[in-house]
Amino acid sequence: MRQIKVITIIGAFLFALASCEPEHEKTYQPKPYELPKPAYFPTLTNIPADNPMTEEGVALGRKLFYDPRLSGRDGTDGIRSCASCHHQENNFDFSGSAGLHHSVMPLINLAWNTTGLGWNGGVTTLEDMVLAAITSPVEINADTNQVVRFLQSTDDYPPLFEKAFGSRDITFVNIERAIAQFVRSLVSSDSKFDRYLRGETQLSQDELEGYLLFVTEDGADCFHCHGGGGNALMTTNLFYNNGLDTDFNDPQDRHTVTGNPNDRGVYKAPTLRNIAVSAPYMHDGRFTTMDEVIDFYSDSVKNSATISPLMHHVMQDGVRLTPQEKSQLKAFLNTLTDETFLNNPNHAAP
Repeated sequence: MRQIKVITIIGAFLFALASCEPEHEKTYQPKPYELPKPAYFPTLTNIPADNPMTEEGVALGRKLFYDPRLSGRDGTDGIRSCASCHHQENNFDFSGSAGLHHSVMPLINLAWNTTGLGWNGGVTTLEDMVLAAITSPVEINADTNQVVRFLQSTDDYPPLFEKAFGSRDITFVNIERAIAQFVRSLVSSDSKFDRYLRGETQLSQDELEGYLLFVTEDGADCFHCHGGGGNALMTTNLFYNNGLDTDFNDPQDRHTVTGNPNDRGVYKAPTLRNIAVSAPYMHDGRFTTMDEVIDFYSDSVKNSATISPLMHHVMQDGVRLTPQEKSQLKAFLNTLTDETFLNNPNHAAP
């Protein structure tokens, strides 16, 4: 009888103790992010299985992208964030050198890119690109452990990481994942040319003539490297020597990645979407206007041992456009400007 009474008392004590403990919250389930996927874009292939896009992950990545505290410091000493070099109004590009060896490349439609990132393709994933940018001495120049410790000490970030990744304990892997999710959400698909492809508008006569020049070998011959209606990304995401130089001493060309001598002077073909707001042009930013670029391809292409075989007109120094054709080609290139994307509040600083 006494034994039953003791057991009853112990049970009542344990019940009372349990009732005093805070009730555990249910695990937060992030909401899948619906990435815009235009029907005329190529197959979407660059969403890693270990980093699916979620509303919470993209929102966290957006906050990190614009936050100078990503440097692991309080953000008051003039240090950089991702957005310091990737401006939305410039196609998430940078209208200057930013002190970098190469000019900044735009961060758009990279969810469709699987060929390596940057001018030489040396970084293979967006997650790795985040690591490279944060630790680069000429970019954010931060220590990953310091970044994690600092963000962990803030009031705002631990709950956001919990919502996105299920834990308040911040890791650098999840920092990479969040920013990569935000960058994958940067989809440009509402230029005048997009609306033309969707049958919603027509191109002017000059724009149409410029497009025909763009997609014909006997015209401007741009489409082999930069796509067209059949590849509306406006890039193949592949690497070419486009005839800029004859001497190659750049320590960061494609050759430095592959070791292949045929890759000297070879660089990625950047997207031409929003090209009108993406100056300066080429890997070293040598051209500041679209007119200079068009003039180069028309009259100043240089032959070399590693020139791309797609540069069909190199023996005559370029495609030899007339002044009218140059004007028409530029008119078409201007139809690639996507004002909806460049002004989308969901891509701006939160």
